[in-house]
Amino acid sequence: MTAQKLLAEGLGTAFLLISVIGSGIMAETLAQGNVALALLANAIATGCMLYAIITTLGPISGAHFNPAVTLAFALRGDHAWKDVPAYVIVQIVGGILGVWACHWMFDQSIPQTSTTMHRTGVSQWFSEIVATFGLLFVIFGGLRSKPEAIPTLVALYITGAYWYTSSTSFANPAVTIARGFSDTFAGIYPGHIAMFIVVQLVAVGFAHVILRILFAEE
Repeated sequence: MTAQKLLAEGLGTAFLLISVIGSGIMAETLAQGNVALALLANAIATGCMLYAIITTLGPISGAHFNPAVTLAFALRGDHAWKDVPAYVIVQIVGGILGVWACHWMFDQSIPQTSTTMHRTGVSQWFSEIVATFGLLFVIFGGLRSKPEAIPTLVALYITGAYWYTSSTSFANPAVTIARGFSDTFAGIYPGHIAMFIVVQLVAVGFAHVILRILFAEE
């Protein structure tokens, strides 16, 4: 594994969080209390960024930007287990740095702790299982049928999943952790992070079993 790959993963995850947090701050400021409009802006900006960073950084690092994706590739034998810890660390660090960069851009206090309290409960946890499973379904289905379409597939999936999942589709442990450091529209209370990550990893297990059968070469 090279420093180039780690830099790509860290920078890509940072840009992903910049899009999530920055668009959330901008949307909340401009939407004048219209939560639906704010969520739409948040979703579109995140989808656009995903398309850009997967397209540009995919050839370098595989464009995981997500410990759940890294783990899923490792379980398939497509990513070396020895490289998993380094990928996960730079994804988490990159995500937090992206959040802080966003706060700086919007002239906010850089260290923050989210007070967003509604992201918990069985329905939210099940939503994260569905969201994470769906993300892996799109990635591995795309690899099976049309690899060049993966940036578009992931961008469209996440843009839509903001709306059709009750949790607004975090589907990413690094993103979940980083959003705990932002007391803004896209934040999550730190006490709710651990369970989100647990169910995201449960979804990886389900996906490994089910998608390996579904997308097996005949």
